[in-house]
Amino acid sequence: MLILGIDPGTQILGYSLLETGEGMRIVAMDVLYLKKIEDFNLRIRKIFESTVGIIDSFHPDHLAIEAPFFGKNVQSMLKLGRAQGVAIAAALSRDLSVTEYEPSVIKQHITGNGNATKQQVATILQSILGFEETPKYLDATDALAVAYTCHLHLSNPLADIQRQLTPKKKTHKSAKKQWSEFVNNNPELLR
Repeated sequence: MLILGIDPGTQILGYSLLETGEGMRIVAMDVLYLKKIEDFNLRIRKIFESTVGIIDSFHPDHLAIEAPFFGKNVQSMLKLGRAQGVAIAAALSRDLSVTEYEPSVIKQHITGNGNATKQQVATILQSILGFEETPKYLDATDALAVAYTCHLHLSNPLADIQRQLTPKKKTHKSAKKQWSEFVNNNPELLR
């Protein structure tokens, strides 16, 4: 199966293609840099056209996309939702199935911490999938994280149900302490 992962954004949109099966192989991992396009509507059009272009070039089986997060800036959230919407519309125009994942769920799957940083996600993915260089823009590795999370869900759908039924414990540890504990508890994930 070939999964297209997208980390939507109106300035930088990350995308990746992860081939799964007997092993896993990163087919593509890059960003769509949109900051130079000043007109917002033209950015949205570029997202749609580029997503269709990626789909037509690689013929993925599924689109996995990160859901917009809830922040304080309503305008930013609305713009992010539009970017996500046009990427989904592009996938649907090519009859792709689509799955959406919350950012905290993606981070939890990859690092064991739903509040992990972009760098922590990239480091763990680098260890799991063995790519050499961390991309300049971590939006690309965020897109890879979405595709990898989708792979985990498609290969073990019961784990997701179990995770939803397990009560969540409230902790007030700092992100640095949580990361240190994760590294100490999972040395096999590091090189």
